[in-house]
Amino acid sequence: MKKSALFAAICVPAFLAAAPLAAKTLVYCSEGSPENFYPGINTTGTSFDVNEHIYDNIVDFERGGTQVVPGLAEKWDISADGTVYTFHIRKNAKFHSNKAFKPTRNLNADDIVFMLERQWKEDNPYFKVTSPNHSYFTDMGMPKLLKSVEKVDDYTVRITLNQPEAPFLSNLAMQWAGVQSKEYADAMLKAGTPEKIDQDPIGSGPFTLVNYQKDAIVRFKAFPEYWGGKAKIDDLVFAITPDASVRWAKLQKGECHVMPYPNPADIEAIKKDPNVTLMEQAGLNIGYLAYQTTKKPFDDVRVRKAVNMAMNKKAIVDAVFLGSGVPAKNPIPPSMWSYNDSVKEDEYNPEAAKKLLAEAGYPNGLETDLWAMPVQRPYNPNARRIAELMQADLAKIGVKAEIKSFEWGEYRKRAQAGEHQMAQLGWTGDNGDPDNFLHTLLGCASAQSASGSNIAKWCYKPFDDLVTKAKVVTNQAERTKLYQEAQKIFKEQAPWFTIAHAVQLKPVRKEVVDFKLSPFGRHTFYGVDLKGK
Repeated sequence: MKKSALFAAICVPAFLAAAPLAAKTLVYCSEGSPENFYPGINTTGTSFDVNEHIYDNIVDFERGGTQVVPGLAEKWDISADGTVYTFHIRKNAKFHSNKAFKPTRNLNADDIVFMLERQWKEDNPYFKVTSPNHSYFTDMGMPKLLKSVEKVDDYTVRITLNQPEAPFLSNLAMQWAGVQSKEYADAMLKAGTPEKIDQDPIGSGPFTLVNYQKDAIVRFKAFPEYWGGKAKIDDLVFAITPDASVRWAKLQKGECHVMPYPNPADIEAIKKDPNVTLMEQAGLNIGYLAYQTTKKPFDDVRVRKAVNMAMNKKAIVDAVFLGSGVPAKNPIPPSMWSYNDSVKEDEYNPEAAKKLLAEAGYPNGLETDLWAMPVQRPYNPNARRIAELMQADLAKIGVKAEIKSFEWGEYRKRAQAGEHQMAQLGWTGDNGDPDNFLHTLLGCASAQSASGSNIAKWCYKPFDDLVTKAKVVTNQAERTKLYQEAQKIFKEQAPWFTIAHAVQLKPVRKEVVDFKLSPFGRHTFYGVDLKGK
């Protein structure tokens, strides 16, 4: 057993035993360690789960839903032309403190401006601290969309856009827009340690970070002065447990209360456990295999189509998801508005695939790589096994695929840089808007960014024109038509082999009260209580 894993196994029960009897401690068996504590550069749900307890946003999503509700802004006004947003910031939001810094004021407009300018203005002293790769901000086209961000007074911020942006409020409720303290940032810059604000975070969220041991544990305490009222639990512990079987064993023993991403093979046993409730809902996600469309042979749509037709999607999904996923034909899930069910799925036809490959100039097949993620994700329970099934299918049409993998952080970095020929990845929606899938994952802005989420590097003007226009249109019926046309083009051009939409399954111990499934796959414990504590 690795030292870090051993530490986690020993220290969680010890921590629980040491906690005062009156304290309510909830333990969440997280699947991995956060990338860091700076929301502006995070791209994984693992990091989102940690940071959303520390930071607040200007606006938020209702718990368990996609409706935008007040956050740090108590109310807002939008101009008639949809380009000017005025946010009225609540006056009772306080920042946490730590050993290095004690705030002297409540959260105000300066902090909102700092959050945006840190990601937008390259001359901001914090633009490059930790990383200049503000993936979400860039992929959503924010640098060109924002015209100005002004502090009107201490508790009023005005954001002016260069053009209307239909999903703008929903985008502000996403993780990248978590608000940090400018006062803390200024103090750390003066001290010559600007990186501290991302390593030892201070936010205004419902929990303060107490301790973090990479690959072992994250400890939080309820923030008693939280503007929304103190959390019902006193202590929150993320016990980092990468193995799904170990997570399930811990849940059975009561060593953790909630676990994510169970093994599909364990579902029947989970359903039979009298101490556990299996929460379930359709997932707002997509798992896919992206073709690097700027590299041979995948710069040819015929090759992409041939590979799509060579793989038996239904057999792959049946074998790996075991009923916990449905085959995907579109890049957005069926539960999302504007889903185009009339799109025709690529048929599984190895003979037709061979002919198309020959037509593209590969009568004897070809060689390629096939990247498989090293971790279980909400949209993919076993990427290695899927890669092996794909490899076997491709061999039948003369395509020799070498399976490759890397450490998870390295995998994402290399895929975003476009080093692969074929790579598995996926996405869980952040805001319930199709733009979050179609523009962020497949738009030209994201393809051209060195750290963009469009790992197919697919920039196709007819598609990009549609999804860019849909951002500006506010009428949902009109936006739906544009997105449905975009899905047709996506299918014709085949930058991905769409694999599956996973069902969101969450085993929760029965003493947990008011835990809600998030459509975005997040794990939020503000508002959650424990029975009998």
